[in-house]
Amino acid sequence: MNTAEFRKRGKEMVDYVADYIEGIHKRQVYPDVEPGYLRPLIPDSAPQEPETFEDIIKDVEKIIMPGVTHWHSPYFFAYFPTASSYPAMLADMLSGAIGCIGFSWVASPACTELETVMLDWLGKMINLPEAFLAGKDGEGGGVIQGSASEATLVTLLAARTKVIRQLQAKSPGLTEAAIMDKLVAYASDQSHSSVERAGLIGGVKLKLIPSDDKFSLRGSALQKMLDEDKATGLIPFFMVATLGTTSCCSFDNLLELGPICNKENIWMHIDAAYAGSAFICPEFRPLLNGVEFADSYNFNPHKWLLVNFDCSAMWVKKRADLIGAFKLDPVYLQHHNQESGLVTDYRHWQIPLGRRFRSLKMWFVFRMYGVKKLQEYIRKHVKLSHEFESLVQKDPRFEVCAEVVLGLVCFRIKGSNELNEALLEKINKTKKIHLVPCHLRDKYVLRFAICSRTVESVHIQEAWQHITELATELLKKEKEKKTSQ
Repeated sequence: MNTAEFRKRGKEMVDYVADYIEGIHKRQVYPDVEPGYLRPLIPDSAPQEPETFEDIIKDVEKIIMPGVTHWHSPYFFAYFPTASSYPAMLADMLSGAIGCIGFSWVASPACTELETVMLDWLGKMINLPEAFLAGKDGEGGGVIQGSASEATLVTLLAARTKVIRQLQAKSPGLTEAAIMDKLVAYASDQSHSSVERAGLIGGVKLKLIPSDDKFSLRGSALQKMLDEDKATGLIPFFMVATLGTTSCCSFDNLLELGPICNKENIWMHIDAAYAGSAFICPEFRPLLNGVEFADSYNFNPHKWLLVNFDCSAMWVKKRADLIGAFKLDPVYLQHHNQESGLVTDYRHWQIPLGRRFRSLKMWFVFRMYGVKKLQEYIRKHVKLSHEFESLVQKDPRFEVCAEVVLGLVCFRIKGSNELNEALLEKINKTKKIHLVPCHLRDKYVLRFAICSRTVESVHIQEAWQHITELATELLKKEKEKKTSQ
């Protein structure tokens, strides 16, 4: 493909993408295929001779689209939102064209410096304490990770290295293996599975602490477990507090947990993957109160801030703690500016070496929307979630199972878990809308998340009508079944 053809095909692709987004509401939200559907539809090996762009696009519709779950459909209410906007797509095109691998400042200065500034911009948008910002000479700063899972793992590994070095400095005879055997990390029983996975990869014990009746982790529960573990010789070193849990969007109590972590010399990491975007709105910012006690903080603009995947924003108070854990400097990666103190080499802040020019997406979105339009977007989603909550509350057959704070409603039919499992199966089998479940204690619960950029009240009303129709059918069959017995 030469430049002339790229110009032609690029314009055609933009039209295809625009048509796809504009017409996505007409597509079945959940695919009607079985595992292994794709292999028989394509050749066993790559073609020896070039094929045409037209043929490839035809096959996108014929082979790929039938197997796509349309995350940006206004009928997609599963998981959490994944951000999508035209400015971010355009920035991704430019990032792909520049194609730099920004592992160090010298590898592409603009790639590094724009990221540093964008994380400061975003930090100011959510009113993060000054200690987390890079500024001109700050000790903290932000970095874009691929996901919240990566952010949790990176901070756990940094905390592990920090405590090992501290203990070995006090007792030079202590081996790393002896310390590792006693290290223990903590999180709520409502935390994301990636937190447990970080403990697994990091080779440390990770304990889940029971949350309260609002699914929030409280200081008293943490302190109790710390006291028990220290009495048995364990070394607490890391704790993850969650703001906006995956199951029900509950919030751990930072104002209770933070002082305990600071007193006990425990690294506190805050995972606000979904909820963090809402903190750009002043009315939701109090949910972040207590962040001043944290050592690191993370949320995903690629969930709810119109910056396409992947873009997970992470900040630390002491960048030296990250760099100290991950820094290796082979000669082929060294450059004459690195010791000046004026540059950041982000390869020391993450697991992979390579990294894309992801901050372009933030720059485009923040400038083309502005903070006010982004706030409007968040508020619209929250309003729609309360609209759905109101519909559920008006139907005496249903119950809302957790407080609705942002864009997630947890609900169920009043009845057995089996009844709710059957309802969800019917919902997803008809493929008109898409939902996923969760467990809240012993209850099987349906999650209704406001996800799409294009979702409106009409889609909420249609979804609820569809749910209630299926519920009516199901309850009728249940009644007939009981009568016949």
